[in-house]
Amino acid sequence: MEKRPRHRPERSYPEAKRQIFVSELDTCVHCGAELKLRPNWHMSKTVQTLQGPLFLAGRAKMCTNAECSHCGTRYYASQVWLLSLPESSYGLDVLAYIGWRHEHDQRQLVEIQRELNQKGIEINERNVGKLYRQYLALLGATGEEIRKKLDATVEKQSGLIFGVDALQPEGHGSLLYVLYEILSGTVVSAIQLEAPNEKDLANWLKAYQDYPVWAGLSDGEERIIAALRAVWPNAPRQRCQEHFLGNLADEVLANDTELRKQMRVDLGGLPKISDFPEDPPLF
Repeated sequence: MEKRPRHRPERSYPEAKRQIFVSELDTCVHCGAELKLRPNWHMSKTVQTLQGPLFLAGRAKMCTNAECSHCGTRYYASQVWLLSLPESSYGLDVLAYIGWRHEHDQRQLVEIQRELNQKGIEINERNVGKLYRQYLALLGATGEEIRKKLDATVEKQSGLIFGVDALQPEGHGSLLYVLYEILSGTVVSAIQLEAPNEKDLANWLKAYQDYPVWAGLSDGEERIIAALRAVWPNAPRQRCQEHFLGNLADEVLANDTELRKQMRVDLGGLPKISDFPEDPPLF
């Protein structure tokens, strides 16, 4: 009988796509001084997503203004928690897929495991159950522990910066909306909805309306923007730099692809360069 290893073999994904995030903030929320980018990653890990393995890393920024009461405070890249929960090696899209298939489509956990395996996700039935429990905890993340983290951040920073983002797992039309707090890097809550409107999102956010909020961060989705304004009307709103630059890249990518195709056509008729240098002349 073949003896099984006591511990799970370490997984390796050398071809994983790399995604490095930087803190969304450019200036200190207390003194307004420009933040300095830290040289090292404050976190790094490889996660399995429905689009393939992904290497994630985050770089923090720090206030170096000696006259600031919060000099030395580090502001972390909280966007990483929109892709994967802390200490998890699976993407949030995998959690959303498991939750939706089990809750909405009434699939058994073992069936979901087989589906994920077919999609290239290395996971067993036990971990599917674990991720499903994390999914339920994320949807109901309004408990005492989250409140304590937010209260501690308010005491330290005098306010919060909330960000909202949405992801759509492949295979169904529902969206998983995630609320996170940027200064502490805390995933606060989530909700999974099909075709929500501004009122649906605002009702979800109102559970945290009593907190002092420095600003709100989101992508360009109008429903999210309207909900943030409805719940925190006096808080300025900023568009997430990652989404903004990504949208710019999408516009450029089509032109860049077409340009490369044309260059291959134009340069295809040129003679090939010899792999070996020609012999030098004798004289």
